[in-house]
Amino acid sequence: MAPSVPAAKGMLLPVSDPPRGGGDESLYKGSAMTKRGAYAALAYMTCAVLLVMFNKAALSSYNFPFANVITLFQMICSTAILYVMKRWKIISFTVGEPWASDNSGSLVPFGTILQTLPLSLSYLLYMLASMESVRGVNVPMYTTLRRTTVVFTMTMEYLLTRQKYSSPIFGSVALIVFGAFIAGARDLSFDAYGYAIVFVANITTAIYLATISRIGKSSGLNSFGLMWCNGLVCGPILLFWTFIRGDLESTINFPYLYSPGFQMVMLSSCIMAFFLNYSIFLNTTLNSAVTQTMCGNLKDLFTVGIGWILFGGLPFDLLNVIGQGLGFLGSGLYAYCKIKGK
Repeated sequence: MAPSVPAAKGMLLPVSDPPRGGGDESLYKGSAMTKRGAYAALAYMTCAVLLVMFNKAALSSYNFPFANVITLFQMICSTAILYVMKRWKIISFTVGEPWASDNSGSLVPFGTILQTLPLSLSYLLYMLASMESVRGVNVPMYTTLRRTTVVFTMTMEYLLTRQKYSSPIFGSVALIVFGAFIAGARDLSFDAYGYAIVFVANITTAIYLATISRIGKSSGLNSFGLMWCNGLVCGPILLFWTFIRGDLESTINFPYLYSPGFQMVMLSSCIMAFFLNYSIFLNTTLNSAVTQTMCGNLKDLFTVGIGWILFGGLPFDLLNVIGQGLGFLGSGLYAYCKIKGK
């Protein structure tokens, strides 16, 4: 896998220089996960658990009704962090760039921004759908239904890159889907709208991850450069949308806006969203879109337990527990196959 890019002044943060090459046989057999890829997967799972908890706290515990505003704040925060880190020459935006350029402008050529436009738009849909899905479903069932994302991801990867998978991989995925079906069949807090939004989030997630793999290899940008383009494209769109809907004006009148607890939750959500987005790019390009999805399944073990304790919303049911257990088992089998390079 690609090494970290050395800087002339200190070391840059790890970036995901997209791998190149590989024939049809390698696409089918897969490859073993490297130590750097394992660190990227672990970082993603940690950030994802924390972000779900912070978002759920803002949307449910404080009853903040504007998920799009949270997404907007996250984009503004991420773009600001990227700009500062670029100016301080901590990171680069392009593959192989040893340090940040002193040229100002947009920091990324306009033509490159246009090239990454499909990725940015799919990212916006992914963020909006994911945020709305957290609101409508309790945390344990949210994570259970989200585990079916792997089916959509595998489909998108095949359509875009003709990526193929071995029988053990298909078996682990089938076990995950079966477990999600068992768990959802007896969900005592069933919400049709909430379930529908989660599946929309699954589809947008699959498109987003597959687009990262496709565009990330041809744009010449690393993880930070792709994140920068996402912020430049999606930020103004979401700002306009929240303004015309009146969400920004309503946020100003939100009763807990100046509460230290709410502000801490929002700030933590924004910072964690930055690290989560970075780890998604890193994990997807170092490993694969499907591996990224499966890491999301593995981290759900912690999300379910913590969410059950903090937010509740899911009465105990044996079939639900069995279904979630099957899903975790399928995720574990996939991780084993990936580590062994099957």
